[in-house]
Amino acid sequence: MSSKAKRALITGVTGQDGSYLSELLISKGYEVHGIVRRSSSFNTSRIDNIRGDVRDPRAKLLLHYGDVTDSANLSAIMHRVQPDEVYNLAAQSHVRVSFDMPVYTVDSVAFGAIKVLESVREAQQSLGKQIRFYQASSSEMFGKVMEVPQKETTPFYPRSPYGVSKVFAHWATVNYRESYGLHASCGILFNHESPRRGETFVTRKITRAVGRIKLGMQDKLFLGNLDAQRDWGFAGDYVEAMWLMLQRAEADDYVISTGKMISVREFCRLCFERVGLDYQKYVATDPRYFRPAEVEQLLGDCTKAKQKLGWTPRTSVEMLAHMMVDADLELAKREKTLRDAGHAVESEEREHHH
Repeated sequence: MSSKAKRALITGVTGQDGSYLSELLISKGYEVHGIVRRSSSFNTSRIDNIRGDVRDPRAKLLLHYGDVTDSANLSAIMHRVQPDEVYNLAAQSHVRVSFDMPVYTVDSVAFGAIKVLESVREAQQSLGKQIRFYQASSSEMFGKVMEVPQKETTPFYPRSPYGVSKVFAHWATVNYRESYGLHASCGILFNHESPRRGETFVTRKITRAVGRIKLGMQDKLFLGNLDAQRDWGFAGDYVEAMWLMLQRAEADDYVISTGKMISVREFCRLCFERVGLDYQKYVATDPRYFRPAEVEQLLGDCTKAKQKLGWTPRTSVEMLAHMMVDADLELAKREKTLRDAGHAVESEEREHHH
């Protein structure tokens, strides 16, 4: 690889945002390094299309085993990679799960961020080069919202262990910027979705169900609060904002959103209509999916990002819903084909035994 290429290191590289960000940076000529946790099964499906072999000099994306909760390991990776830019996207990012696993959530989200910040500060000193840092902040920090819409100056009022941890990580980043002159920026991203979103997140849960219900593989979809309202954008658009923040001379914090809010119910309607179905016949609420403390509405004002970064969201919530339903309908078709083939084999075997 040319020594000229900029180097980026991404934590949480196997997630939705990590995969889109990797693709964006590679398209801009970066050498991209990602940190993946060691587990018995590979969870690299989202990045397999761009992941090269480490021994391949043309490899665009190089993976390192590590974990944001392990300081020594982070430090070793920083020195090995010597990145120009670090994007901290690693987190236990499911809000509902954070109530069930609060300690693990704080460990990965809050302590994880400070360990990455500390390893960046330390590497910058010993390597004698500037390392720019991006922290994935979240609209969940606003929680019980103090004003509508929410902007960079809106006070935080988190309503989950996840939101509380993100507030800690956010202020830690601001603190490192002000205390050590680190080029550290926070992107306060509102909900952003895609066909690569994890299947336990509400938008993807809906679009997966639409595909399966359309093909007769599922009867019902059970959800939590249908009246919760969110500002939903496309992850592919949002990773561009992350990159733009680190290209600025000055580090700063930015709200990234679409400025349009719709309810979970309305999102259901958009998705079911895409395949010609009436959502009311298939969607039911299940109290198991309610959160102990609900966040009723999130709506972002991204004026600052538009003015200073020149960033605007390109994908409307309608386009997003259609893109996700189309992808999940294809996925359901493949599933059905496999399932039908399996049934055919089973009945053949039964015939054979008789």
